[in-house]
Amino acid sequence: MRLRGKKLLDFLAIERNMTGLLLMVILVGLGEKLAERFLPIYLIALGGGALSIGILNGLDNLLSALYSYPGGYLADRLGTKRSLLVFNLLAMFGFLVVVLIPSQLAVIGASFFFLSWTAISLPATMKLIAQTLPMNRRTMGVSLHSLVRRIPMALGPVMGGIMIGLWGEKTGVRAAFAIAFILAGIALAAQQILIRPDSSAIERPEKNPMVIFKLMSPALKNLLISDILIRFCEQIPYAFAVVWAMKSIENPVSAFQFGILTTIEMAVAMLIYIPVAWLADKGNKKIFVVITFCFFTAFPIILYHSRSFWPLAGAFVVRGLKEFGEPTRKSLILDLAPNERKAAMFGLYYLIRDVVVSIAAFGGALLWMVDPAVNFYGASLFGALGTIWFILKGEDFRKPLS
Repeated sequence: MRLRGKKLLDFLAIERNMTGLLLMVILVGLGEKLAERFLPIYLIALGGGALSIGILNGLDNLLSALYSYPGGYLADRLGTKRSLLVFNLLAMFGFLVVVLIPSQLAVIGASFFFLSWTAISLPATMKLIAQTLPMNRRTMGVSLHSLVRRIPMALGPVMGGIMIGLWGEKTGVRAAFAIAFILAGIALAAQQILIRPDSSAIERPEKNPMVIFKLMSPALKNLLISDILIRFCEQIPYAFAVVWAMKSIENPVSAFQFGILTTIEMAVAMLIYIPVAWLADKGNKKIFVVITFCFFTAFPIILYHSRSFWPLAGAFVVRGLKEFGEPTRKSLILDLAPNERKAAMFGLYYLIRDVVVSIAAFGGALLWMVDPAVNFYGASLFGALGTIWFILKGEDFRKPLS
């Protein structure tokens, strides 16, 4: 029995560092997702409108971009363990501001901190996976990270929906952020205990992103271009999915029902991660990325034609399937990045991608004000372009770069 358990842990690429990382992802992610999906509704309750929702969603993408390269730099400068400590403290401060100050400006201001956690910690997270696991296990490690991330994504909105149902849109969201603060504190302690001290700090990490950009291979640049177009498809309608489902359609859903829709999405994603990772580590990764880009492209159109709970449930199944090759894409970035600059290259990739994509998030509000159909169909057009680009230009890569 013990031998079987060890084989299962080996198959899933779980060891001490990964355990500490996964606990951090669950705890901070659960707190974050209790309220994050309902922030557009919270802003409306505070007197905001489509513009404030667009600003928040645009900031999410812009900050994700601006924080990505500094996140990679700090991971190289401080090492993964100490950098993760700093990133958790930033998120906790943002949660606390929302709890203490119920205003639109407080939410926007706090977003500079609580929106930073995922973006700024991702290069350190990917670097830790690359350090811990051999190349032929990285897709499994990234997939396990992605799978575990979906546990709080599935549970958080349901719990947040219940809290809003009990206490209303204002008090419920603030209570959710209070719980988020507590969970992040527990995560901080767990990660510092479990993650081993590392020697990955670089005495003089590269501060200039242009120097790192010169090391980016043509294959990685083509992946980046296609990914930018796909993220336009995702982010143009992203913040308005909840508004569409709860406010716009003929048979709107409740906050609890929207939480169930998100749970459906995450459950579908979680079911496909491990088998896809196993296959991707053994064969060509490109086909898995192409398939996931197709699901990205299909979702906005399907969402537009979903006008009640059960059609929306079908749409969110498709939204879950768009995660089909996402861990494979991240693993491919690690494969294509130079060995000594993986955190910096990962951060630069996301810096470029999300700075450009933030335009889509801000523009999504303008398209929504024209008509939801313009928003959703315009998004799918970008998805089709990104998919075609990667089919024509995208490459696989199976050997580490020196």
